[in-house]
Amino acid sequence: MAGIKAWVEEYDAVVKEVEDLRLMPEFVKEGVVTEQELDEQYARAMHRIEELELRNMLRRDEDRMGAIMDINSGAGGTEALDWAGMLLRMYTRWGEAHGYKVKVLDYQAGEEVGVKSCTLEFEGEYAYGYLKSENGVHRMVRLSPFNANNKRQTTFASVFVSPAIDDTIEITVNPADIEWDTFRSSGAGGQNVNKVETAVRLRYHGKDADTGEPIEYLIENMETRSQLMNRENAMRILKSKLYQRELDKRMATQQALEATKKRIEWGSQIRSYVFDDRRVKDHRTGVQTSDVEGVMDGDLDEFIKAYLMEFGGQA
Repeated sequence: MAGIKAWVEEYDAVVKEVEDLRLMPEFVKEGVVTEQELDEQYARAMHRIEELELRNMLRRDEDRMGAIMDINSGAGGTEALDWAGMLLRMYTRWGEAHGYKVKVLDYQAGEEVGVKSCTLEFEGEYAYGYLKSENGVHRMVRLSPFNANNKRQTTFASVFVSPAIDDTIEITVNPADIEWDTFRSSGAGGQNVNKVETAVRLRYHGKDADTGEPIEYLIENMETRSQLMNRENAMRILKSKLYQRELDKRMATQQALEATKKRIEWGSQIRSYVFDDRRVKDHRTGVQTSDVEGVMDGDLDEFIKAYLMEFGGQA
């Protein structure tokens, strides 16, 4: 009900903006308002309409949830590790700019630079609805600073997003399907941040209730200095992944998110970031920008909006 009430309030606000806009040409003639004020009112009304239209694309129950994001480096060696680290920064910037609390749940540093893999959580409404557009393989092309000849190099990283479920959604997990390990947590660059084994590793070996197909997940969490809290966080991530799996089964006849989980290599990318040509292009929607720096600083709204307007009804 709260979601419906919020949507109705937004709709009423848009209607009022449009009604005010219809009256303003007469006010301009009478000298009550200026043409600049009319233009500003028009821009505000169009922005509210676009926001409402976009929000209407986020009408599934899970769209309102927070998000769990996994970033994994792919083909490309040291360059790929650096690229995964750059994506971590990009999504953190996007989340903070949109008022989400971004937490690093797991961080596996690269041997020299960057990130092998990491898991982020975005706390706040509609984080999943927006970030599901980022699910897939991201390709970077640049003159590599790690190549002695400064040659142009292509590298890849994958991004997978699932809803961050809470206690209101019941997911049953058989304790017999879980194995636990503990280890010392480490930060970027490999330095120890805890001398006690507070980090946890969860191995899940389950079966699909309908098909009997094996289901396996490996989840590591080192978010806090409390082993108990890290175990709770790992279980929450596991339940989020199992919930996402059920969503994918339900949407098997549509563009299920699991169908985007291609090999992390050439030809499977959803978006290309070409630094020396100053071009970022989304291969699903055709949206393109030359503001590479802005994108890497988290300016992703144009890409997210285009994806939701084109695929939001089926994603």
